[in-house]
Amino acid sequence: MQSFKVKGKGLYLIFTLFICGKMVAQTTDALSTYTPYSLFGVGDVSRPGTAFNKSMGGIGIGVKDMRFINYLNPASIVERDSLSFMADFGMEQNNHYLSGNGVKSAYNSFNMHHLLITLPIYKRSTFIIGAVPFSSVGYKFAKKEIDPEIINEMGDVEYQKYGTGSISQLLAGASVKIKNFAIGAEGIYYFGTIDRYSNVVFFSSSTYRQILTGYDYVVGAFSGKFGLQYTQKIKPEIEATLGITYSLKTKLSGDVTRYAKATDIAGNLDTILLDKKKDPAMSVPSELGIGFSVKKSEKWMFGADYVIQKWSGINFTETPGIDFKAVNSSALRIGAEYTPNLYDIRYYYKRITYRAGLYYDQSYMKVFGSQVNSLGFTLGMNFPISRWFNSLGLTLDVGQRGTSSDKLVKENYFMVGISFALHDISWFRKVKYD
Repeated sequence: MQSFKVKGKGLYLIFTLFICGKMVAQTTDALSTYTPYSLFGVGDVSRPGTAFNKSMGGIGIGVKDMRFINYLNPASIVERDSLSFMADFGMEQNNHYLSGNGVKSAYNSFNMHHLLITLPIYKRSTFIIGAVPFSSVGYKFAKKEIDPEIINEMGDVEYQKYGTGSISQLLAGASVKIKNFAIGAEGIYYFGTIDRYSNVVFFSSSTYRQILTGYDYVVGAFSGKFGLQYTQKIKPEIEATLGITYSLKTKLSGDVTRYAKATDIAGNLDTILLDKKKDPAMSVPSELGIGFSVKKSEKWMFGADYVIQKWSGINFTETPGIDFKAVNSSALRIGAEYTPNLYDIRYYYKRITYRAGLYYDQSYMKVFGSQVNSLGFTLGMNFPISRWFNSLGLTLDVGQRGTSSDKLVKENYFMVGISFALHDISWFRKVKYD
């Protein structure tokens, strides 16, 4: 009965710890992201794309470029040199700052982001394999008990809550070009683990034992994505491309383990509850995207994407004490790029590609009656390296999510991404002489 008294006072105050409490670091594993909004569902859904896409606000559905791998539309990967090997490897630095409702906190993380490889199949067809992120979970905070009655009886008490983990995607697909059309499809395998913990720690009492509770999720599922692009020349050097993508709804299979344990000051651990079941209550909904771009060959390009994903109706494991509901998400993205002279042999800076973009995302999270939205801008540069289309891409994403009103927390962030684009035709060139 003693533990129920503590639980009633603070264990289920979860999200209000961000509102009323001061954040305290925990001794947990390194986090791939850091945001209180990863507390729900599948966590914080990653903004997709390489530095090529992200530096232009995240556009890619109606974009094609033979210098870069654009996996946002499976149809676009066929736009390449028919004898070339292409690869793209990326990393990302995330910096988050929380404020509002008495909360101030900051956290930085650095992780590998993606690995993509494309190979020609036959003439106007291409194969792609790769690994990219889907979502991540990362939060850690604590609140000390301030009720004099509890402190007098139990001493210093702290409520801790933290979560780690991620869900990734392995993808393999192909694309074919037929006149002005390009058609593509990808098979996707979602996999990952998510761990969510809630603890009650007694610092100055040997009478009460520490209470450790949590959920461990292990998930995996197959899905698919389809894409179509149509390109039409407007002028000899200017063309317009319209693209559309559709991703299938997928229920994540696997298992979830719910546990509750108690430990005393000597470290003796007793398992109170250990319940493992096969349904993790997680799904990835269907997604529809449409986009376009207008491009002058190797000079400039601008475009826009609109994406909607049907999260409403998907039921996740409830978070006690928080009014959370999954709703449909949408995103509007606009971007452009400009290259002064890609083949200038005198001035290197003229060969650099300059990019910029804007985006507005409405997430699938509705918390305390308010949908959590993001607004940001992106900047980027692409630096040619050596021969062919080898290059180094940099991107900066600056934005804001949430609000300090309506019981939420305002999150300011900036993310720095780097991608290495490798391009080589020697892999498939037949050498006449040794």
